[in-house]
Amino acid sequence: MSATTQLSPVDLVQGQFDAYNAQDLDAHCAFFADDVVVADLNGAVNIEGIAAYRAKYVQVFADFPQNRAELLNRIAVGNTVIDHEHVSRSPGGETFQVIAIYTIAGGKIARVDFRK
Repeated sequence: MSATTQLSPVDLVQGQFDAYNAQDLDAHCAFFADDVVVADLNGAVNIEGIAAYRAKYVQVFADFPQNRAELLNRIAVGNTVIDHEHVSRSPGGETFQVIAIYTIAGGKIARVDFRK
């Protein structure tokens, strides 16, 4: 899936999810707006802008080369997609669940709010 065509909010989120699991940094970042914001749900902003986003995921993919997310549930309403994910850092390694709330604007993911 490519972010170069106008995709639905669900298709955008699925595309970045697939690229994340493949650890394809360029494909993953292509789904996000240049001014993307990543924050804790109802909390601090952790990342602002695609350069900072890219740097974060360069590090995540380097630190956890077997990192994978499994989609447990997805809800989509308008330009918002909410994913409930189970993340495994490596087979038999650290696992955790997360909720990711994606806000879509201008055909890209403009904001992600996480709750662990």
